[in-house]
Amino acid sequence: MSADPHFLTWPRRNAGRILAAVALTTMLSASGPAATQSIVAAAAPTDGSETEVERFCSNIADAARDRRYALQAQELETLQKDIDQRMKLLEEKRAEYEEWLKRRDDFLSKAEDNVVKIYAAMKPDAAAERLAEVNINVAAGIMMKLDSRKAGVILNEMDRKAAAALTGIMASAARKEDPS
Repeated sequence: MSADPHFLTWPRRNAGRILAAVALTTMLSASGPAATQSIVAAAAPTDGSETEVERFCSNIADAARDRRYALQAQELETLQKDIDQRMKLLEEKRAEYEEWLKRRDDFLSKAEDNVVKIYAAMKPDAAAERLAEVNINVAAGIMMKLDSRKAGVILNEMDRKAAAALTGIMASAARKEDPS
């Protein structure tokens, strides 16, 4: 059976430690309690070395605190720059969307004006027939922009119920106060 090489190297690597532990145990048992106390006393630090350690720690604590604050300040500056950059991008996007919305509203108002002109040019019976097929809110918006005489003639040509519904929506929209 072959021997594990790690099993054989462990005692060789730790032979010095084992020998020192055996020697220390022999000395302590031979000398008695007085020798044990002197070894323990020699291992304990003196008051002078404690103050030296405390001074070292207090001296280095200020530098460590300053370095920590500097790192935190640097990180905050980096975050602030990132936030500023994102805010700038958002502001640019907002301006772009506002411009797009303005162009859209301009287009819709022009298109709406054209639709109103088209209905104004139509014969009242044809306009009434077409407005009856359109969404009632759109029809009411068109009717409100028409000349009142033309709108009256178109309403006269419409079905009673459709004309009543359109009139109700137009009256609600014309109110200056919020009906709710």
